[in-house]
Amino acid sequence: MEAKRLGIFPNLSKEKVCIALPEFVELCKDWRLIPVLPESVAEQYECEAYCESDPQSLQRLDFAVSLGGDGTLLQMARYLAPLGVPAFGINFGKLGFLAEIDLRGMYKAISRLSQGNYTIETRSMLLASVLRDGEVIAQAHALNDHVLAKGMFSKLAHMMLFINGKLSGKYAADGLIIATATGSTAYSLSAGGPLVMPELDVSVITPVCAHSLANRALIIPMTEKIELKPVPGSEEMLLSADGENVIEVPNDTMVHIEKSPYDMKLVRLTSRDYYQTWQQKLMRN
Repeated sequence: MEAKRLGIFPNLSKEKVCIALPEFVELCKDWRLIPVLPESVAEQYECEAYCESDPQSLQRLDFAVSLGGDGTLLQMARYLAPLGVPAFGINFGKLGFLAEIDLRGMYKAISRLSQGNYTIETRSMLLASVLRDGEVIAQAHALNDHVLAKGMFSKLAHMMLFINGKLSGKYAADGLIIATATGSTAYSLSAGGPLVMPELDVSVITPVCAHSLANRALIIPMTEKIELKPVPGSEEMLLSADGENVIEVPNDTMVHIEKSPYDMKLVRLTSRDYYQTWQQKLMRN
């Protein structure tokens, strides 16, 4: 059987990752996987290299793994989702809902991957487009969530929510989270949103510190078109995707959110179900 190329996306700002990386590279080689590292460190480990900004070098990967926390996996997803490269994460952070394998499970996970003992899950993503006068000026895909929030000022963000072109809510809040089912365990959960099974094709709309007791989280099919418009005269807001700032959103723009044409393929290497994972992670927290 031909050896598979495993792209390794390490968060080198974490000391534990830097310590574990040499052993992880050798573990891959022991199990006849070809480790492929970022250009900045590949020569040091005598490995093949990839460049994040070069889709052709990433397209050669059969699988990919992030070494870090959920944030590292989300960064990796930005590059790999459009290419359809399956990926998983090894958690060096705290909770790790996405990067669910910990250091103790690393050896078993690599052996299962090498032997083909895994399944692939497909997770839906959301596409946010910022428009001015009908023209798209910025776009971003998100595996977890898009957030439209107040900018550098301490005032509330004032915005209107439209679903399929119809006004569905007005918000005065610190922000509004539009999450996928996968992202329901992230910022949305912290803001009081519901836990949602990640297989469901839904969008979760959760206000952040809304200035009204009537504003509650809303779950809608991902096929519905969402539009967010700043209330005229309100302060400039900021749009982010999976925690990364995308663009400032002034009054003369609007944000359109819909199902992304891309899906993220996640490699499942454990037998734990989501109910067990949620309980273990939340109780540990």
